[in-house]
Amino acid sequence: MANITALPLGSPSQVGFTRPELDRILSLYGRMVAAGLWKDYALHMGEKHASFSGFRRAAENPEARIVKDPALRNRQGEWILYGEGGVVLKRGHELASVLAPLERRLLKAVD
Repeated sequence: MANITALPLGSPSQVGFTRPELDRILSLYGRMVAAGLWKDYALHMGEKHASFSGFRRAAENPEARIVKDPALRNRQGEWILYGEGGVVLKRGHELASVLAPLERRLLKAVD
């Protein structure tokens, strides 16, 4: 009865967020919820990229999508911010600079 079977937790090639990255993203999400702008979120972690989507309502398309694509690290930067229509709002090498348009929007909503 002492048989222990290890469960596979994900493929080794899966892209994910680090703890500080996820803390930064969820902090923004919490402030967006407090301002009444977002009500739901979704996480996707695949083999090529990881994404976080923020929704106004659960049944809609995401209002903003933050994507981490390590394949673009040496080119335009591994971080991409997509808007509601799928248009690229910002690209960059650092998460903080890519989240800046959402942070500015949050400051305008509070005023």
